[in-house]
Amino acid sequence: MSYNKELALHILRQIEKAILLIQSRTSEIHSASDFLSSPQRVEKLDAVCMQFITIGESLKGLEKVTKNKLLITDPKVPWKKVMGLRDIIAHHYFDVDAEVIWWIIENELPTLLTSIQHFIIELSDSK
Repeated sequence: MSYNKELALHILRQIEKAILLIQSRTSEIHSASDFLSSPQRVEKLDAVCMQFITIGESLKGLEKVTKNKLLITDPKVPWKKVMGLRDIIAHHYFDVDAEVIWWIIENELPTLLTSIQHFIIELSDSK
């Protein structure tokens, strides 16, 4: 690997932190409608969306740092879609659907976390 592993690890750890924060902030959310049940829960949805923006932007940065060589090694995650979610939230915020965000949290986030943690271990071991 001919890229800065320390910088890649730093980005991966930031992504891991954002995923864990989403999971923590949504621990009391059990459906998309829960996000819309009170002003405080709408704020949770806003906070979660901000973390998804952070994840997408960080993945784009990771791709640059790793010269597009790292993420392609794990095809279980639709990396382009994860990065694209950032663009949808940032540029079409009023079109964000709580159902879609909840579905991603329940169905895609665990796999994303596993992949990110795998990359952290892999890069940590290859120092």
